Amino acid sequence: MGNANRQPTTISDIARLSGVSKRTVSRVINNSPKVGKATREKIQSVIDELNYRPNAQARGLAAGCSYLLGLIYDNPDGLYIDEVQRGVLSVCRGLGYELVVHPCDWRSDTLTSEAIGFVNRSKLDGVIVLPPISEDNDLAGAFRKAQVRYVRLAAIALDTADRVVIANERSAVAAMAEYLVNLGHRRIGYIAGPEGRKSTRERLEGFCDALAKHGCAPCEDMIARGAYTFESGIACARTLLERPEPPTAIFASNDEMAAGVIYTAQEMGMKVPGDLSVAGFDDSMLATKIRPSLTTIRRPVREMARLATKKLIASIDGREDEARVGVFLDPVLIIRDSTRSIHWWREVNSHPEGS
Repeated sequence: MGNANRQPTTISDIARLSGVSKRTVSRVINNSPKVGKATREKIQSVIDELNYRPNAQARGLAAGCSYLLGLIYDNPDGLYIDEVQRGVLSVCRGLGYELVVHPCDWRSDTLTSEAIGFVNRSKLDGVIVLPPISEDNDLAGAFRKAQVRYVRLAAIALDTADRVVIANERSAVAAMAEYLVNLGHRRIGYIAGPEGRKSTRERLEGFCDALAKHGCAPCEDMIARGAYTFESGIACARTLLERPEPPTAIFASNDEMAAGVIYTAQEMGMKVPGDLSVAGFDDSMLATKIRPSLTTIRRPVREMARLATKKLIASIDGREDEARVGVFLDPVLIIRDSTRSIHWWREVNSHPEGS
């Protein structure tokens, strides 16, 4: 009852209790670098104690920005998009930003005008762009011309350090190639992603180059072209496994296609990993839910999204040095139950039980 008529906490209250000016409080709320650490901590302590939440509209007017970030994407992998959004929102929540998402068609002739229109209509402070759209240099150029702040997630160095976060995918697929070769596999199939994407080329070239170094470069009939979907994984697996000399291992360049490979192999009466080792890429939530659990490459998608968001907000705040920090992140090989040494399987079958 006593709190029913209590007036909401204001910046003036925070300033009075902290012993500073309203401008200093405003700078802390807006994450300005112009406040010393001790003063910032004192003001933040008062803000936390009073559970103060600034009015978004008033805050935006005072700071000259909307506190809205955009996410532009065209990707069939819903698990990937979910990981990205979780990474972005983990940063936005702490800094008072909201996220607006915008799916679109990366092959559309109107992509650039549509993206610029989205930014203007939504009054965004900046955007994060996901592959394959992030690979469009014309769009990036249009953003720069229109003075739109942006950060791209990518597989290669497409832009300046403040505008890109890169997963070193070429080294990651090379590690997978070495791992499969060390298991004794020599006929290794590969399911690539859609043509025209830089990530597709990086993964394919990196994997083939690594296999060549180990003396087992894949023939053309060991490479199939997928679409990063479960269904395309099924189709590509059937094509590879119906070869006169089928592969003993298949590396699919994302987890959804790898799941399609496991499904197809089992439908054809094959045992995974006994008759066929299968590996994927991404380490999505799917990787531990299918059986057998999937050997894969953990791309740090959520961390990439977190870093991209921090870069973007640092750029918005004028902290350019911070925006240029941290560009490359390394994926990690994760070994699970879907791969096995070919020598182990041959040894077991050469000594059947009871012989």
